[in-house]
Amino acid sequence: MTMAILLAAMLLAAAPQAQAQQSAAVADFYRGKTVNVLIGVGVGGEYDIQARMVARHIGKHIPGNPNVVPQNMTGAGGLRMINYLYNVAPKDGTYIGMIANAFPAMQAVGIAGVQFDAGKMQWLGSIAPAVETMAVWHATGVKTIDDARKREVVAGASARGAITFIYPQMMNDILGTKFKIVTGYPGGNEINLAMERGEVEARNNTWSSWRATKAAWLKENKITVIAQAGPRAPDLDAPSIEDAARNPEERQLIELVVSGTQLGRPLATNAAPADRVAALRAAYAATMKDPEFLAEAKSLNFEVNPVLGEPMQRIVEKVLATPKELAARGKALME
Repeated sequence: MTMAILLAAMLLAAAPQAQAQQSAAVADFYRGKTVNVLIGVGVGGEYDIQARMVARHIGKHIPGNPNVVPQNMTGAGGLRMINYLYNVAPKDGTYIGMIANAFPAMQAVGIAGVQFDAGKMQWLGSIAPAVETMAVWHATGVKTIDDARKREVVAGASARGAITFIYPQMMNDILGTKFKIVTGYPGGNEINLAMERGEVEARNNTWSSWRATKAAWLKENKITVIAQAGPRAPDLDAPSIEDAARNPEERQLIELVVSGTQLGRPLATNAAPADRVAALRAAYAATMKDPEFLAEAKSLNFEVNPVLGEPMQRIVEKVLATPKELAARGKALME
């Protein structure tokens, strides 16, 4: 046996032992610890529901089985939370955030208030890609994009820079609709209540969120979805904003603004040690196959078609590589 072959054999034999030691070290670290899942919006919306659902199941798949505690940290449409996660929270794998999926695009275009680098975040996964929609309350009589061009419709949003603001703003600028956007709502649940009270008449939301949180509204025709963006929903009869673009440049701009649809409702951690990041990603992937998790997701009408950590990291990197000219046009829409 040559020296090269002997060395290769020794390395192969040592690899499983090294992996076992690494796994044991991760388990030793997490045992008895608490993993905090930060949620940047209020209670009751899709981000909150999905974060809490994952939190209920992921702990049994993390080595050492730590306690997992979700907590809401609202402010600036989720910016306060991600800035805290990136800059302040311990970088040891005990803090995870449910990240607004528009944030990588916001960084790419240079929105003020971004104090993080999405490329240096460690992305763990999401339950499924998202289909963004614009829905209008039934009492308005607005049933189509063309109707929304003819009369002012008051749309509720959390904050400038949040997708609830960006989406109707994009429709105004590119499609000529007349949404009057009112900000200041902590989260989707509060916007929904405002729609019921007549304070606002429309809002952006994902199709999965409507199905999970307001199935009765859909059944009773309380809202009309007048547009969708991202991967088309097979059970939704509404025009695609991308298809409404008048030229390739407009389509590129729309695709940048709604690039978060590819990320769904993503979870990420900060610059934690690589072995713990790997363990968290593996735990997330295992959770997506967990029979108890799948049963709960089904009961809430959530599709499980996961985007896992490493592919998600590549999606984020692609968004951050947006050409400067396109980014400049995106900034005008998103700020």
